[in-house]
Amino acid sequence: MKQILSLGWSRFRLLVGFAVGAGLLASLAAASKPAPAPAGDLKIWFTRPATNWEREAFPIGNGRLGAMIFGGVENEHLQLNEDTLWSGGPRDTTNPDALKALPEVRRLLFEGRPDEAVQLANEKMMGRPMTVKPYESLGDLRIQFTGQAGATDYRRDLDLATGVVRISYRVGDALYTREIFSSHADQVIVMRLTCSKPGGLTLFALLDREQDFMTATRAPDQLVMEGQIDRGNGLEYRVVLKAMAEGGKIFTPTRRLEVRGANAVTLMLAAATTFGGQDPEEVIKDQLARAAKRRYPELLAAHLKDYQSLFDRVSLDLGGSGDAAARPTDERLAAVQAGGVDPQLLALYFQFGRYLMISCSRPGGLPANLQGMWAEGMNPPWNADYHLNINVEMNYWPVEVANLGECHLPLFELIESLRESGRQTAKVDYGCRGFVAHHLTDVWGFTTPADGAGWGLWPMGAAWLCQDLWEHYAFTGDKEFLAQRAYPTMKEAAEFMLDWLVEDPKGRLVSGPSTSPENTYRLPNGKIGGLCMGPTMDHEIIRDLFNNCIAAAAVLKTDADFSAKLQATMKRLPPLQIGKHGQIMEWSEDYDEPEPGHRHMSQLFALFPGKEITVHGTLELAKAARATIERRLKYGGGHTGWSRAWIINFWAHLDDGEQAYDNLLALLRKSTAPNLFDLHPPFQIDGNFGGEAGICEMLLQSQNGELDLLPAKPKAWADGSVKGLRARGGFQVDIAWHNDNLASARIESLLGNTCRVRTAQPVKVLVGGKGRPLKVSQPAAGVIEFPTKARESYVLLPE
Repeated sequence: MKQILSLGWSRFRLLVGFAVGAGLLASLAAASKPAPAPAGDLKIWFTRPATNWEREAFPIGNGRLGAMIFGGVENEHLQLNEDTLWSGGPRDTTNPDALKALPEVRRLLFEGRPDEAVQLANEKMMGRPMTVKPYESLGDLRIQFTGQAGATDYRRDLDLATGVVRISYRVGDALYTREIFSSHADQVIVMRLTCSKPGGLTLFALLDREQDFMTATRAPDQLVMEGQIDRGNGLEYRVVLKAMAEGGKIFTPTRRLEVRGANAVTLMLAAATTFGGQDPEEVIKDQLARAAKRRYPELLAAHLKDYQSLFDRVSLDLGGSGDAAARPTDERLAAVQAGGVDPQLLALYFQFGRYLMISCSRPGGLPANLQGMWAEGMNPPWNADYHLNINVEMNYWPVEVANLGECHLPLFELIESLRESGRQTAKVDYGCRGFVAHHLTDVWGFTTPADGAGWGLWPMGAAWLCQDLWEHYAFTGDKEFLAQRAYPTMKEAAEFMLDWLVEDPKGRLVSGPSTSPENTYRLPNGKIGGLCMGPTMDHEIIRDLFNNCIAAAAVLKTDADFSAKLQATMKRLPPLQIGKHGQIMEWSEDYDEPEPGHRHMSQLFALFPGKEITVHGTLELAKAARATIERRLKYGGGHTGWSRAWIINFWAHLDDGEQAYDNLLALLRKSTAPNLFDLHPPFQIDGNFGGEAGICEMLLQSQNGELDLLPAKPKAWADGSVKGLRARGGFQVDIAWHNDNLASARIESLLGNTCRVRTAQPVKVLVGGKGRPLKVSQPAAGVIEFPTKARESYVLLPE
């Protein structure tokens, strides 16, 4: 009997996406699209097969079903993933002892006894159990070819413009090609194999897995792998490989699929699990039946239409020599790592981030985890789970500005899935209203502290995730989404914080027990602590959440009393403080750090992704933020990929394009693999998305009610253009620059809101294609403001 495991995801899994906001997203998607960059500029390519999973293999995905492609000549290997194949299941991990221990842990921390506090918290306040189970590899497709020894002219490329991996080589006078993609339109992985020599294709295909599997041939042209993970106690899954040959014959002996003497072969792979109440056999039967009705050109056309409707929205040109793309990507990266520059490689890296988002986070699928959706083996690093103390949030930093708002939707469903469990954790563990999540979670609603108090007793996960809900509204203006999905969740997270905050000996309201994620401090008596009361980041996240709730309530004309309560509470939070090194203090007291070059820079949440520290509004705090970054870097900070990516965004928001650029180069030189995967190490996808976000923020910012054009463009990008970026307030923006100066900007108003623009040089505004001058106001130096009409375009030109 099939085991059905679900936790409020059934309707999500069965729908393409939630209905709220779908109309507006569709209309935004229909906005004018720029022409894509030339395909030759958007290929990651090698002259040899991959031998290393995280450094050389190519990822493909349709938001649900993915693979890592090695491209071997005689032995092809596709490592497979299906995004719901998580071990474990729903469980109650709340801990009633936590509430009893909470006052004593707080007392010990206030008295400067962190070692005793963390011991008690570890004994009494952690989740039961305090671990999550891993996301698992689906398995492996292995294909052996005959008669292909001695290959020449080998090339393997991932074309970001098409979302297709292509492999080609020659054996004698025969040309062999493979095209592989994961189709969102048809929900299958497609592999097309051809040979220029009639009857030249013979292959043997196998499906296998490290554990929990069996294979069989259930039809004349199909190979099946199925099983139940967790040694028969978890999700059931099923994988089916179907072959369609042109010429030759198909055989299915025991546990193998063979094609002999074919001119061309199309392989289709479908997979599903019992997650959310599905019947994998029926789901796959339907998927393959529909896909098999299409010939390969139709399968490819459907994939291209779907993929390019998202990818082609944005183009980026950072200048550079046109010859760069003629070199294999590993050679280009090696040249940059040796000290060279390659603006086109940076543009390729940016578009690779967009490709990854389209491939691993689509409506109807799960959100991007620590490795997106690509994970090798049964126990990937950090379980390939959802880390909430920066990593999953960083995954989605570029999604709205890079014009992929639909790809944000799976994260909102994850947040929704945490609410019921989070309410129980808030009530049982802390005696609070609202809902809470800590530093990591999974697809089963895990919300209690994990991995020990020094890491996991950090109750800010839900509050930080709520920033994504507000950001989606800020970019789209979707009031229905705000009213029905975003604000109720934000309010519930804020209710928890109202109950969680406690008065400290100075009469301030502080958060705690908590941590400044993964960092430690040194008390004057020499004691080292991680657990604390009143870490700066907690209060920054709380202010961000409260301010967003107040803004949402104002838009919806509701909850005036609740907003007043939030305002009053914020006045009692410790303000941002500047410490003895000129830095933003990381804790409520100016402690020293045992590791001043720590990878986390949590006290700068207020600079980015928050908006509390700004160059134009809080200059002294901006100077202190600069001092904080410089001190971290002086002592070796930024040594992980995602940390370096965060630093790029910091410098961009300090309007320092040269520092942002230097750190972007450092990201590629120190933390990027030849296939452009980010390396923590090992591979973590957050650095890819964080680096992509950094490039966006260097060219366009909109966090404080104004569109800031080219706020952190480095001198190395003297000429260039970007088309199709999105800004808060409902604007789509194209920018061109020449000789380090703005050449033109085109702003399309999607909602008809007033537009405020900051530029480094005076500009005039023309309306639409007719070029009619528009009268503007100047509310501040370097800032202009003008009214707009929905669907009208406005061109800005230097005066």
